[in-house]
Amino acid sequence: MFAKFFIDRPVFAWVIALVIMLAGGLAIRGLPLSQYPAVAPPSIAFNIVYPGASAKVVEDTVTALIEQEMNGIEHLLYMESASELGTGTVTLTFEPGTNIDIASVEAQNRYKRIEARLPDDVRRVGVTVTKPSRNYVMFVALHSPDNSLKAVDLGSFAAASVLDPLRRVKGVGEAILFGTEYSMRLWLQPEKLHAYNLSPGDITRAVRAQNVELATGELGQAPAAAGQQMNAVIVTRSRLSTPEEFGNILIRTQPDGSAVRVKDVARVELGSQDYNIFARLNGQPTAAIAIRVAPNGNALDVVKAVRAKMAEMEPYFPKGVSWDVPYDTSRFVDISIQEVLFTLAEA
Repeated sequence: MFAKFFIDRPVFAWVIALVIMLAGGLAIRGLPLSQYPAVAPPSIAFNIVYPGASAKVVEDTVTALIEQEMNGIEHLLYMESASELGTGTVTLTFEPGTNIDIASVEAQNRYKRIEARLPDDVRRVGVTVTKPSRNYVMFVALHSPDNSLKAVDLGSFAAASVLDPLRRVKGVGEAILFGTEYSMRLWLQPEKLHAYNLSPGDITRAVRAQNVELATGELGQAPAAAGQQMNAVIVTRSRLSTPEEFGNILIRTQPDGSAVRVKDVARVELGSQDYNIFARLNGQPTAAIAIRVAPNGNALDVVKAVRAKMAEMEPYFPKGVSWDVPYDTSRFVDISIQEVLFTLAEA
């Protein structure tokens, strides 16, 4: 009966079909595009950083607490975790159709309940909550064609000057640095620690106490004496920056009046923050930045915007730094769209 209505009115049927085709043509430009559409249930990830901790310590002191607190959260489908040297991840996967924004707020509220029970290092560095995309859409590689810069130089430059601008690009959900930065390394010598009856914790506490930025006040601040004409802010240089300054940190004073300093029990040098992370491009040291698309983002637009941002920043790169995109999934998306359009034209 329904089909007969349109058979008897072919012009009306043609008009309806043309309206549907026109609406589809207008809507297709606004659809989110990606190489692998998001068909998996929505998820939230807690990314943990615990410098120097073993996988077992991360599991016992952080991951297990987060897992215990997240049990029973509304619409939770399943939960998985991974603990490694210095890092950990807890991923919550929810039922299809769950509002991921509301679930994220509830998960963060539950995390706040246990935050005070976490180790100080974890609370200071922070636990980040993300809504991860399952796949990387592209990799941006910073490298030195003339080999004038080391991997740690490239990593430090990427972290300081490239990573944040890419995170602000519209449609970018996450930008992750696969590289390392400069860091002050204290290589403790166990035999000297034993000789002075010290522990690694003593060194940590001394460094934290003496490597701080202090507010030292102001001269001539109100209420001031009558006729006071000078007003000056007192600025102190209390943050340490060189190996020599870190080496001179006082740990304690011995009964005989002699001082025990960091350089007496450790070798201090400016080195790499992490020696377990490295990347290479055609055999050259590289700092790689992985890009993920935000939920409902358009992969093609994100790749174009990231490339445009890199081209915009390139004139300000230090001498010897170049960039490339060794991995780009938008090419496959573009080819797939062309094949669909070709098939529609054939039809």
